[in-house]
Amino acid sequence: MERRQLIKNSAFAVAAFALSKDLFAKQGERYFSKNVEGPNNGIIKLSSNENPHGPAESAKKAMIDAVIISNRYQFDINTELREAIGKLTGHTKDNVLLGAGSSELLGVVTSWTAYKKGNIVASEPTFKVWLPAARKLGLPTKLVPLTSSKHNDLNALGNAMDADTKLLYLCNPNNPTGTVSPKSDLEAFVKTVTSKTILLMDEAYTDYYDSPSMSHLVSSNPNLIIAKTFSKTYGMAGARVGYVLAHPDTIKELSAFMAWANAGPSAVSMRGALGVINDKAFVEYVKAENIKAKSILYKGFNDLGIKYIESFTSFVYFDTKTYPKSIPDVLKANNIIGARSFEDNSTWLRLSIGTVQEMTKVVEALKAGVTKA
Repeated sequence: MERRQLIKNSAFAVAAFALSKDLFAKQGERYFSKNVEGPNNGIIKLSSNENPHGPAESAKKAMIDAVIISNRYQFDINTELREAIGKLTGHTKDNVLLGAGSSELLGVVTSWTAYKKGNIVASEPTFKVWLPAARKLGLPTKLVPLTSSKHNDLNALGNAMDADTKLLYLCNPNNPTGTVSPKSDLEAFVKTVTSKTILLMDEAYTDYYDSPSMSHLVSSNPNLIIAKTFSKTYGMAGARVGYVLAHPDTIKELSAFMAWANAGPSAVSMRGALGVINDKAFVEYVKAENIKAKSILYKGFNDLGIKYIESFTSFVYFDTKTYPKSIPDVLKANNIIGARSFEDNSTWLRLSIGTVQEMTKVVEALKAGVTKA
């Protein structure tokens, strides 16, 4: 890349990220209660799909030990983590780009796409924390409704693309619906879309049920980008460690839109990620507890006649139409926050899955809410 072009890219990236960072922060403010002080304050928080069990002891010990080296830059550690991620996923470090959670990297891809100029195609509803930044950067976005079963409509998404489409974003399993597309359909979709444009697949929740990942295709496909995170099954949402997997050439292009590639996570956070990345026992525990807690909520919904979608994630999408009161209000009266809508004029809400004890309290509150005047 010529020096003049590199300077132009860097200036664009700085401006874009100053804007994106502000927009991401404002979007995030909507998800949290402003009245809660302290870590919990007796509140059960089920709004952000956080892992209620983490971080693992392996991560905590590694982070505590790393505090003493946090006066040093993390050059060696980010290389070590990229190598570990490559080993875990069947790639090399050159296929990996690190960020402060996958959200930062969605912002990087958004800035990269804005530089190319064109439009973005995505589902509606889906994870859209990146969308305000995209619009501010001049990227019109075509939003494609889900199917009647709340799945990503792969055919409709493909048909929505045109000659100006520079990126198609697909969250699988989808957030907020918890639905997943079959592997064969996804592989065909990847082939079709990437023959025309960039496909960004957000796979934040694949680990909960070993849902099909398309990461095995990135080494031979420069138009495929896979976003993953340590925030969910690994329980490190606050530590902010995410990554994308892509062809080495694509990683280089994305890196040009970062002030310093791979510098998003701190040395302490990356040590935590290295500590937990091979902690299979912890991940299996998280997955098993998620299933137990979810089954309690499902049974409660069945008892109350509430329709829901069986989820492949750490949250559940459900229809409140048959419940006689406002479910968010009933839960808030019992110090439980998080049930919220993602669709205009819809009775469907999403609720994150907490511990077994927390989901028991959710069901108790909903049942009591029906009987109280």
